[in-house]
Amino acid sequence: MAEQTQSPPAPPPLPARLADPVPAIVVGTGLWLLAFLVVLVFFRSHTTLLWACLSGAGLGLIGYGVFRWQRSAARRGSRTAQQGLVD
Repeated sequence: MAEQTQSPPAPPPLPARLADPVPAIVVGTGLWLLAFLVVLVFFRSHTTLLWACLSGAGLGLIGYGVFRWQRSAARRGSRTAQQGLVD
């Protein structure tokens, strides 16, 4: 008997609200800023925690900037832009 190989059906695309990373980036960066303020007010002597929270917030801002840069490049139609970022 001949075996038939069928590929499984493709999964449906994610809803736009689940595929958009902006809320996760903004909330994560906001939580790092909140943690920085809490450590600054209550645990000022723990300088390692201060720098860790400040670094997390800074990296979140940098990451959001890179994401916006890539999304605008995709909208312009740049050949080097990542795929799938256009709204």
